[in-house]
Amino acid sequence: MQPPSCQRGVTLIEVLVAVLILSLGLLGVAAMQTKSLSMNHSAYMRSQANSMAYDVIDRMRANRGAALSGAYNHQRKAAAPAGGSVAATDVRDWLSDLEVTLPDGLGEILLSNGNRVSVTVEWRDRDGETQAFVTVTDL
Repeated sequence: MQPPSCQRGVTLIEVLVAVLILSLGLLGVAAMQTKSLSMNHSAYMRSQANSMAYDVIDRMRANRGAALSGAYNHQRKAAAPAGGSVAATDVRDWLSDLEVTLPDGLGEILLSNGNRVSVTVEWRDRDGETQAFVTVTDL
């Protein structure tokens, strides 16, 4: 018969330490997954803003004469344009789509230097911060 060992409970402590390390690892994975979902949503919103900006640029190219005369110009916080012209309808529809597609979506269209247009799309992300997508192109 062997004398009793002085190492009683060591295995239990080893198991508890292993469970603690595993728990911390799983918490890290959960945090990474949450951050990944947040970043994925942010990328989706930026993609939508990109699509919306190019949508209005395509509308302007389809109605180039009115676009070059400044009929599509719109300040960010201004009311949607009234009137029945194609340009006013395009801008109204675009602003309406921005409000539906992006949280607190706003848009700005500025024509400068003859045929250069700057389109800005703003929205509020999940953290409440204002994000913006700006594109500049020639008509």
